[in-house]
Amino acid sequence: MGKRDTKQRNISHLGKKEVGCREEQKISYQEEAGNTKPIQTIKNSDSSCEYKIDKEVMIDVSHMSHVYTDEMGNPVHALKDVDVTIYKGEFVAIIGTNGSGKSTLAKHFNVLLTPSEGTVKVLGMDTQDPAHIWDIRQHVGMVFQNPDNQIVAAVVEEDVAFGPENLGIEPSEIRRRVDEALKAVNMSQYALHAPHLLSGGQKQRIAIAGVLAMKPDCIILDEPTAMLDPRGRKEVLDTVRRLNKEEGITVVYITHFMEEAAVADRIVVMKNGVKLQEGTPRQIFEQVDTLKQLGLDVPVAAEVASELIKRGHALPKGIITNEELGDVLCR
Repeated sequence: MGKRDTKQRNISHLGKKEVGCREEQKISYQEEAGNTKPIQTIKNSDSSCEYKIDKEVMIDVSHMSHVYTDEMGNPVHALKDVDVTIYKGEFVAIIGTNGSGKSTLAKHFNVLLTPSEGTVKVLGMDTQDPAHIWDIRQHVGMVFQNPDNQIVAAVVEEDVAFGPENLGIEPSEIRRRVDEALKAVNMSQYALHAPHLLSGGQKQRIAIAGVLAMKPDCIILDEPTAMLDPRGRKEVLDTVRRLNKEEGITVVYITHFMEEAAVADRIVVMKNGVKLQEGTPRQIFEQVDTLKQLGLDVPVAAEVASELIKRGHALPKGIITNEELGDVLCR
């Protein structure tokens, strides 16, 4: 048996906090050729702690570009040489200004679009292979911005059942899936309600339930709270976080709201079709001036902390939540 080829690549994001270890840790992924399970080795900068976790690749984007033709017949490069890897169980936020390519990127993950150059693979399946389209869409569900565009039935439970029915699932299994999906988004009590009578946040949770009933491994949410009020945004974000943490569902979350991105495991920053940065929320949002120059907002706590540091106050770096800022200021 020949020697297996391996490659080592460094990813610019940090690992989760481990008991007895400093929070800031460097991660490298050693991936054997042809294997979709890289070994994640996490070390402190002082090498005082090390542990390993097996992680399976959910979505792998390699040197991917997407070009379309505008109404004048001119080629437009919506995405340019993008590399992104998303692992099973991760919560990844994608941020960027309008026209940055974040929604175009997400639409490649369940084959609404295919690459002009490069590859996108979902659980090892190439999105450009027509034989894999059905399988990929069973693994990756998508929730869009306007919930009214996704609701097709006059009763909530019938709407949630729509996807499984079209998959040819047995009625008894559909009943079980509908009940489980509504329970997962805390909407069981509205099963027999008319969707048009629900709030925007409740409608979006029904749309998420409709995707969950199809049993995906990954949910892509394309600005799901853009049309909602603050209460509705909180309902949807809390639901998504719970599905990620408790059910282990991989989440790719596209948003303009930086406080929402701050709860992700990792953030990808897009600009003019190019991936500029990726890292933990703390790594990304401590770069307040850089993000402002890109036309992006930052969490209010991060901006206030940055201004206080500029004015000579001795605050630690990496403050991104109101709670962290409050704790520091009250010491």
